[in-house]
Amino acid sequence: MAYSQCLFWTCYHHLNQHVYPTINRSFKAKKTSIICANYISRKRCILKAKRSNNTEANNEKKERRVRILIAGGGVGGLVLALAAKQSGFEVMVFEKDLSAVRGEGRHRGPIQLLSSALGILVGIDKGVADQIMEAGCVTGNRVNGLADGLSGDWLAKYDLMAPASKAKLPVTIVISRMTLQEILLNAVGSHIVFNKSKVVGFSQDPHKVVVTLDDGRKFEGDILVGADGIWSEVRKKLFGSQEASYSGYTCYSGLAEHVPSYINTIGYRVFLGQNQYFVASDVGNGKMQWYAFHKEALRSIDTPEDKKERLMELFGCWCNDVTTLIAATREDMIFRRDIYDRDMIYSWGKGRVTLLGDAAHPMQPNLGQGGCLAIEDCRQLILELQSMKKRGFDAITLYEISSALKRYEQARMLRTKIVHVVTRVASKSLSGYKPFIYLWTLRLPHIPFKVFGFFLRIVMPYFMTWLLTGRWHSLQSVDYESARLSE
Repeated sequence: MAYSQCLFWTCYHHLNQHVYPTINRSFKAKKTSIICANYISRKRCILKAKRSNNTEANNEKKERRVRILIAGGGVGGLVLALAAKQSGFEVMVFEKDLSAVRGEGRHRGPIQLLSSALGILVGIDKGVADQIMEAGCVTGNRVNGLADGLSGDWLAKYDLMAPASKAKLPVTIVISRMTLQEILLNAVGSHIVFNKSKVVGFSQDPHKVVVTLDDGRKFEGDILVGADGIWSEVRKKLFGSQEASYSGYTCYSGLAEHVPSYINTIGYRVFLGQNQYFVASDVGNGKMQWYAFHKEALRSIDTPEDKKERLMELFGCWCNDVTTLIAATREDMIFRRDIYDRDMIYSWGKGRVTLLGDAAHPMQPNLGQGGCLAIEDCRQLILELQSMKKRGFDAITLYEISSALKRYEQARMLRTKIVHVVTRVASKSLSGYKPFIYLWTLRLPHIPFKVFGFFLRIVMPYFMTWLLTGRWHSLQSVDYESARLSE
């Protein structure tokens, strides 16, 4: 370009210098200056554009966020998605059927959220936590505990209010799973949750993890979290197929439209009997949720019409508070499922993949802690992922990710192990529940049960306080007005 311009002006000078010598020299100087200035300006623009493109590319590279793929859209999966979204991670949730976990009263009824879980939800998103607590039924401000199934007499009472108040945490509530699911889905965003999308496999390498859905679609991410429950496909792919353990108990559940006379004084009670127990809880809106557990062989079968009749055979001689709830429940609102758990495992993941909630530590529901422990898992996992070095995306290595996932499982292992053991011990202890023995016509106290009763009255309150408050005292500065501590 510059060479052609110089050649042009040389020819022009020789042809015209004899006519306009002075003007030509002046014009030549001005013209050359203009062309050179234009050339330099264009050169600067090109260099500036290159620098701009490079800067944009570098910014795009730095702004690329860690992507977390979540298998399972239950309570654990959605709370993790919300926490990840609020922490600046990119997140995608894959759920095989959202309607299955939203069915009111079907198999699993309303869920109990203890103070520790509610405190974590406030720390993740106070607005969402306020919605959950407003929609829930507060049970922690009433009497809760264990009672004898035959007489209805209290065996042990637990104060759920005082530990929550002392730790400045919200009070325990019970909330409809359908309502909880809807609140969490709206907070996470429907564009993040993929329904009818079951994760059936995955592969990983030093740079990414790829999930495969049942319809053949594939998605890439940096971390995969299996939050897909006791029958987790992610767990199966990680550690091979393992049979779940049948607890020895089957569970009938029902939702009764009934308001008992004690509704303002009692939150929930667990009625105990030999080889069976019955749980009843206020769930608000004029409804009572109940669960009837009975020890029997695996896969015993009821016809659809005889569940209430079967329950009256099992619990008909129990106290009036139990039989009234069964009688007040429609047959079509009574469901049955066998209760399973799994042995504890002491590694929940490999490389870029880990487990959460029931996928990692499924346990029997006699303490009602499955959802609460999953929420606690979410908090710990996000804390560990946030601790990864705040550098560009490519600087977050496989080692850093796998180390964060290992720290997460190590931090959660002891607490989940303790709860897992207690649920199994409680289940086995119920088999020997016998407050009295009969010698001819005499009714004598059953000594082993007296020891068991002492344990319930002395040890269990401390255990419940430990469950209620956990390690979440760092949240004490949060205002929990919406938890209705004053009620």
